[in-house]
This record gives sequence, C-alpha cells and structure tokens, in this order.
Amino acid sequence: MQIHVPDLATLTPRAQRILDVASTLFYERGIHAVGVDTIAEAAGVTKRTLYDRFGSKESLVVAYLRQREEKWRKVLNEHLDKAPQPGVDRVLSVFDAAALWYRVHGSKGCSAINARAETAPEADGHFVFPEVSGQKAWMLNLFTDLCAQCGCPDPTATGRTMMLLFEGALVTLGMRTFAWPVEEARTAARAILIASIQQNNEGLRS
Repeated sequence: MQIHVPDLATLTPRAQRILDVASTLFYERGIHAVGVDTIAEAAGVTKRTLYDRFGSKESLVVAYLRQREEKWRKVLNEHLDKAPQPGVDRVLSVFDAAALWYRVHGSKGCSAINARAETAPEADGHFVFPEVSGQKAWMLNLFTDLCAQCGCPDPTATGRTMMLLFEGALVTLGMRTFAWPVEEARTAARAILIASIQQNNEGLRS
C-alpha cells in the first residue's frame, strides 16, 4: 500500500492539531491501541477531516514519527552547537541532549523503537520500518562522524559502541529498569572515548 505523508512544514493549523493529538496518543498508548475515531474526537474534528488532511492512519503514523524526529534533531543540534570543537564533549553532548529530551517529551523510551516493536514487516511494518531504520542509520552515522573527529583510531567500531550505549539507555528508560540510564550511558561512553583516544595517541608516539 502506498501512503502519502504531507509536508510537515505546510500543515494547516487544523492538520497540525490532529498530528499533535495523534502524536501524544500514539506515544502514550501505542499505535495499535489508538484508532482514528479516538484521534478525531480528541482533536475535535470529524473522521472525514482527518482523512482529508492525512489520507490514512498509516500516513498519520509516519507523520508522527517524522515530527518527533525533527523535534529531537532540533534539540540535538542545539546541544552540538554548545560543543562546536571536535572532542569527547561533543560526542557526549548527544547523551546530554537525550537526557533533556526525555525529561521533557516523555519517559516511555524511543518512539521509533516502540513503533518498530508494535509492527510486523508483513503488515504495517512495511511503512514503519523504513522510517525508523532511516532514523537509526542517521544516528549511527552521526556517532561515527563525531568519533572520527575526536581522534578515535577506529571510529566505525567506537561509533557502534556509542550507538549501543545510546540505544540501550533508551530501552532501559522505557522499561524503567533503573533510574538515569542515559546519564549512566554517558559516563560509560566518556570512559570508552578517553581510553580510545589515549590508545591512539600512544600509537602515534610509538
């Protein structure tokens, strides 16, 4: 099934309200637990208006994931701007951004991970998976680039380690396994980065 997702930058006020309401419901209750009737009622619109603006629930789900990702990247870029010089602090600013993001935007973990867990490739996963996998690929590339810039001898491997720490923290956050998982992941990331850079520097001197 082909879906058309409207340009988020050109949404009408009513369409934006529908998306905002749907986003809150999808994140708090789950994608499958929330139907278009519930969204329309909560947004104060008819189902016809919802379908006129978004075409389908599937389109609305993808719009929800994209809007949340756009907001996350804005917060992330603000933190990266505070640490403009390549180095450990710039890598760690990603974790700082996440700590702030989840304090403000909910503690149920990553919306992309949650959406993927709810969907199957042979069903609705065919439109969710490309969206969320693209978001995760972008994050991995970011970590790899940041690790290369700060002098890690193997930025690909270190970037993957940063990604594992980051994603594990988000899952732990959603599961509430223990408090402050993002901060714990940041501490571990710092130790790994410092050790990696020191190893590289020692290799250059030898």
